[in-house]
Amino acid sequence: MKLQTLFTSLVLMIAIQASAQNVRKIVVNERDDISGYYLAMEPQLRAGEPIRGVLVLLSGFSQLAEHTFPETKLPNVAYANGILTVCFAGGFRAHYDNELGEAMTAMFKDIVKRYNVGADKFVLGGFSAGGGIVLRYTELCNEYPERYPIKPKAVFMVDSPIDIFTLWDMLDEAAKANFSEAAVQEANEAMRRMREQFGVPKENVVKYAALNPFSMNKAFGENEKYLKNTAVRAYHEVDIAWRLVNRRQTVRHGNYLVTAELINRLLLMGNDKAEFMQSERKGYRSNGMRHPHSWSIVDEAECISWVKTILGQ
Repeated sequence: MKLQTLFTSLVLMIAIQASAQNVRKIVVNERDDISGYYLAMEPQLRAGEPIRGVLVLLSGFSQLAEHTFPETKLPNVAYANGILTVCFAGGFRAHYDNELGEAMTAMFKDIVKRYNVGADKFVLGGFSAGGGIVLRYTELCNEYPERYPIKPKAVFMVDSPIDIFTLWDMLDEAAKANFSEAAVQEANEAMRRMREQFGVPKENVVKYAALNPFSMNKAFGENEKYLKNTAVRAYHEVDIAWRLVNRRQTVRHGNYLVTAELINRLLLMGNDKAEFMQSERKGYRSNGMRHPHSWSIVDEAECISWVKTILGQ
């Protein structure tokens, strides 16, 4: 185990140093300074060697594409394995919407053309709200393959809220609890934007059901059926003690409660590529803050190994 850890660390160090100058900002829509561009970390390949695949990473609520790189070494490990990494952002969106979907489609069309990569060479991942967004986009790609430029082979979420209706209730409770200043501010801001865009979810079920990747209440939709043949992972650090001490919240406030239900339904459908990834790694932000809601709960080397397997490498 120590030898493997040392080897992984060495690979990371080499990849970080080698790839430092290989991140390109590619603008697709000059009128959109949040979702109108993507950042691409291009792998170093031999002449004529094709890109082995594309790993797309979406940042969380209120973040930009640039915020992903300091938080995870996934791009660096992908770089060392011949995989192109693309970082993208939805900005102040707590969930998928059609405008963002159009921006993502424009990005994917550009990637396919610019890098001459097959539509079936994509794996999508996202942190927090970004995970719910890529999950819904993947469902739509599977439901309407003729309308979308890619055919995602897999999708993964890093501690993501994936049910808009449940998310609203959680945000509302966090705001009313008024315990953590950061949690209260984020909850109020997310609810304000949701209310202004489409209203309160349970008062506008039809609108939100079309955007929702998964509903605990099946009466609100069963979009997970479009993931029956797609590899799906949900990453979580289940630290109940941290949540109690730092948020005054219980198990039912964890995003893992909903994603566990998603994975179970997929398994019951016969999807043996659906996995609940209970992380053994403690979550830490790049500023040193201890937080289970972090990119760092993902074992980068293991994840990229999984990506390669999914891509048939």
